[in-house]
Amino acid sequence: MVEHRVFKRKIYSKLLEWKQEENGKKALLVKGARRVGKSTIVEEFARNEYKSYMLIDFSKASAEVKSLFNDLMDLDYIFLRLQTIYNVVLENRQSVIIFDEVQECPMARQAIKALVKDHRYDYIETGSLISIRKNTQKIIIPSEETRIEMYPMDYEEFRWALGDEATVPLLSKFYEKQIPLEQALRKSMRDFRLYMLVGGMPQAVNEYLNTNNMSCVDNEKRSIINLYLDDFLKIDPSGRASRLFRAIPSELNKNASRYQVASVLNDSERKNLDEVLEKMRDSMTVNFAYHSNDPNVGLSLNCNMNQYKMYISDTGLFVTLAFWDKDVTENVIYEKMLSDKLSANLGYVYENIVAQILTVNGNNLFYHTWPTESGKHNYEVDFLLSRGAKIWPLEVKSSGYKSHISLDEFCKKFSERIGNRFLVYTKDYRRDEATTLLPILMTMFL
Repeated sequence: MVEHRVFKRKIYSKLLEWKQEENGKKALLVKGARRVGKSTIVEEFARNEYKSYMLIDFSKASAEVKSLFNDLMDLDYIFLRLQTIYNVVLENRQSVIIFDEVQECPMARQAIKALVKDHRYDYIETGSLISIRKNTQKIIIPSEETRIEMYPMDYEEFRWALGDEATVPLLSKFYEKQIPLEQALRKSMRDFRLYMLVGGMPQAVNEYLNTNNMSCVDNEKRSIINLYLDDFLKIDPSGRASRLFRAIPSELNKNASRYQVASVLNDSERKNLDEVLEKMRDSMTVNFAYHSNDPNVGLSLNCNMNQYKMYISDTGLFVTLAFWDKDVTENVIYEKMLSDKLSANLGYVYENIVAQILTVNGNNLFYHTWPTESGKHNYEVDFLLSRGAKIWPLEVKSSGYKSHISLDEFCKKFSERIGNRFLVYTKDYRRDEATTLLPILMTMFL
């Protein structure tokens, strides 16, 4: 029997906080990539926390429903029509109206100002690609809204889905006490690699729980990626965004100091690319890391917007895209990756998961690269975190730790600016003089 589950998500507490603190004074906008579970969790919240709710899905709503928001002179009439159409009784200060996929009806989003002022009901908007100019250029963006971002399920939410609420709190204790996992490391890393392979898209997690078959999970992930590629073609008919997105795994695999756009797009296609990149950022399907020219606490003040790397917001989707040339990523590939036995250099997969974790935890992504003494190669620190008055450099490795030359040279070069320093890798917790060697599954605690 195929089961469709509603997963426990951390964003639920943020929805509660909004409801209690704003009490109808502001609408809530939940922004996120397609298929991260926005509509599901918002409807679950409405069902649990209100006497009644109305969900208007603007991707399916009739022309009549959309036209109601063109003229707001008579709100009583609008509410009466909506209650009749959706067969829902709305109650003063005890009901919420959900504008799902609100970017499909810009006038509904503009109406938020008047609707909030009316104060009869609460309003939650969900949207993907929500700040695309073509959907907002002719409307007034309401200031009466609180905005929060929703991401794919993080590792703890993934463990919750598997019925495990103990693992992450236990890992946190090991991290706080700065002690190795020892015998527990092997199973812990296998569990974490399972998360990397399945990913945090609820549709893929649900398929894994239903079938325990990674080829079936892969098919679900492919359908999501195809949805993203179709979206990119809608917002960028030139196809540049789609091609840049598809090339992310191969670009990271080059281990270059930046995303090499010239290897994906020809000379003419690279002109006027800023708007395309902005659309990709807005979609929240991609995490951008920018080069920090002069690493310091104010990392964004010294970043180079023209030198960047791109990561995919969900590492499960990243793995599928990396093997896109196959009709389906066979179970044998997944099994080898799960057992850490796949021969291909998978360092870029680990780099992607670290980028994902840092982004979900509220960090903007920055890195730093500079030439070696010979000038033939570059040193590179993969991620930089701003903490207090110091920066924390992170170097990511997919295997051993016998050398971390880039990290050492970076800390020499910027010694007065450095707080903690980390080598993030697949082995156990330990110290190597001033460097903390951190199991990758503990990145969430940084």
